[in-house]
Amino acid sequence: MRFVLRRLVFYAVAIWAAVTLNFLIPRVMPGNAVDAILGKFQNLTPAVVKSLEVQFGIGHKGTIISQYFQYWNNVLHFNLGISTSEYPTHVSTIIGQTLPWTLALVGVATVLSFTIGTLLGVFAAWRRGGSLDRALPALTLLQATPYFFLALLAVYLFAIKLNWLPYGQGYSIGLSPGFNWAFIHSAVEHSILPALTIIAVSTGGWMLQMRNVMLTTISEDYILVAQAKGLSTRRVMFTYGARNAILPNIAGFALSLGFVVAGALVMEYVFSYPGIGLTLYNAVTSNDYPLTQGIFLVISLAVLTASLLADIVYVFADPRARSRSAF
Repeated sequence: MRFVLRRLVFYAVAIWAAVTLNFLIPRVMPGNAVDAILGKFQNLTPAVVKSLEVQFGIGHKGTIISQYFQYWNNVLHFNLGISTSEYPTHVSTIIGQTLPWTLALVGVATVLSFTIGTLLGVFAAWRRGGSLDRALPALTLLQATPYFFLALLAVYLFAIKLNWLPYGQGYSIGLSPGFNWAFIHSAVEHSILPALTIIAVSTGGWMLQMRNVMLTTISEDYILVAQAKGLSTRRVMFTYGARNAILPNIAGFALSLGFVVAGALVMEYVFSYPGIGLTLYNAVTSNDYPLTQGIFLVISLAVLTASLLADIVYVFADPRARSRSAF
């Protein structure tokens, strides 16, 4: 419990630093959100410009300290400002519309790649030198392949050449998002190629890490004792071996879940997938400071939350960590 409380204090400080930096950076950068609006429209009257400054908080009266506390109040109420590229839509509305697409695609693909890679790593280490172990270099080669290159190959082969799967957008044109079979079927079809790309690139890394730790674990004395007792191979492999070897993977998996919120930006761009990664790319290229700032803040909070969960899970999964945290 003391360990968890210390970590909570640490992450509270980290969240304060992330929000503070998010507040300061736009105020030291040249230009502002109103300049971005003025670049798209001409002949705006001074009254309109003043109204835009009020909406974007550019003309906020008071000291920097009062602006800082007002910013914290806005963040706590999830009021992240108004997008300049999709004016007058609020940033929180855009994030709320695009984040579920990324969570559904990248989240599911990350869980699948972690599960598949971890299991393959267990079997590869247990049967060292076998066919699965020899296939590891090919999987690690896929891990070293850039997202966009593998994505373009997948689009050319499965979508253009063979015409097996659709690509581009999150669902077919003409459909309206909703809980109906036509939309769900179309969304699943459009997510297969991006998901397979993520799984193909990520599985090798999970497998390699699990295999290396598993090799060290199965050489421990307690594994030999368990085998000498006549326990089944399956029980020794999973209960005694994989249970201890998986601890580093759990920490990495929790961190990867935090980065799920960021989305696979290049992958979403190649497939024109309507997730938060593509939204971030469009916001940066269109100089949409409020939207970029809001997305960065959400990503930072997601990564910090995932790191905290990783620490908590690690402590409860490893008794040795609990004993160390008591001091």
